Amino acid sequence: MQFTDFNINTPLANALSDLQITQPTTIQEKAFPVIMSGRDVVGIAQTGTGKTISYLLPCLRQWKFSKEKNPTILIVVPTRELVLQVVDDVEKLAKYMQIRVAGVYGGVNMVQQTPLILAGLDVLVATPGRLLDFVLNGSLKLKSVKRFIIDEVDEMLNLGFRPQLIRIIDLLPIKRQNLMFSATITEELKVFIADFFVDPLEIEAAHTGTPLENIKQAGIKVPNFNTKINLLAFLLKTHPEFAKVLVFVSTKKMADDVFERISPLFPETIGVIHSNKSQNNRFEAFRSFNNNKLRVLIATDIVARGLDFDDITHVVNFDMPEVPESYMHRIGRTGRADKKGVALAFITKADTDYRKNIEELMGIKIPMMKMPEEVDISKELTEDELPKVTMKNVLVTLPKKEENGAAFHEKKDKNKKVNMKVRRAEAMRNKYGKPKSRGQKKK
Repeated sequence: MQFTDFNINTPLANALSDLQITQPTTIQEKAFPVIMSGRDVVGIAQTGTGKTISYLLPCLRQWKFSKEKNPTILIVVPTRELVLQVVDDVEKLAKYMQIRVAGVYGGVNMVQQTPLILAGLDVLVATPGRLLDFVLNGSLKLKSVKRFIIDEVDEMLNLGFRPQLIRIIDLLPIKRQNLMFSATITEELKVFIADFFVDPLEIEAAHTGTPLENIKQAGIKVPNFNTKINLLAFLLKTHPEFAKVLVFVSTKKMADDVFERISPLFPETIGVIHSNKSQNNRFEAFRSFNNNKLRVLIATDIVARGLDFDDITHVVNFDMPEVPESYMHRIGRTGRADKKGVALAFITKADTDYRKNIEELMGIKIPMMKMPEEVDISKELTEDELPKVTMKNVLVTLPKKEENGAAFHEKKDKNKKVNMKVRRAEAMRNKYGKPKSRGQKKK
């Protein structure tokens, strides 16, 4: 099937032609007629399957010119980088249409973004928090939204955006079309869909665990962090085919540690991106890597999720992910558009269970290769790798105290202080043994 077989208008057809996109992907082919029918849709598709165009194309096809200043198409995504990417895709597809589009996200002053809202919009792309900021300060109204799209919704829920999403949905018109795209379907997601979607049709581009045929996978057993650094440096030095490498790490701290060790060896060719980096720093790293100014980009899953990088030659799992599906998302960044790609995994002893779960999901084993002899096997461990010394909490039983009686002797009766009032007659009786009287008075 070709895009010319779709019910698309001339402006969209011309834009697709400029982009040299002629044949739809599986998710695009399945989603287009359903979205055009107006039905709610839940799309299951990994990054790189063309899911952004799969919802943008039918939404833009049904868009009609309006003088309304409030957006009619609302797209919510989890990260700032994804906001920019979706806005860029909208601008490319709407090149021959008079569509006003803007993206808003946190991390920058609202004053800079407010003019974009007040100028009037047809399509708004936003992160949940910043979207609510504009709604609550009165700059933006959602009363005109006809199509509400949530992209990367599973990651959105993982990041704790559920309360914001619910609040946004409560502000939307009841009569609208809901479109949701996710890489996985979790139990939490099923509950979310049941609560807010109306009889949605589930469309799946490919099973989450299906390995991509264009990707050559390999694993290398490594003992520790320093050996991983030595291995990565060796591969970059001796293999020029590692032309555009995406390195995945588990944490922001790990991303910084790898960058500090690798970047001096390859000046001005290594970038790093994670949520603690400044807005300008993140955007610059993203653009430079996509434009081939950087050879290597070190990234965490959260930031890189949903970003569509072009022509990745190699994906390196510097750290193995705890969630098996994340491994599939990572390696799916390479081997696109009928091109071959390579995915390497640095596997430590602690990763044994992670590897097993990934292989069960894929239904195949990750082929293992030997460590190159030229790589120095370090014995030096980082602070996190050092074995934790645990001290047993042994409670010492104290000897029982001997009961030796009171610490002092008993006081004599005369020394005892008793708050008791004694009448004089009783005192005399106690003193003389008989009542004492003064005798009878003389008459």
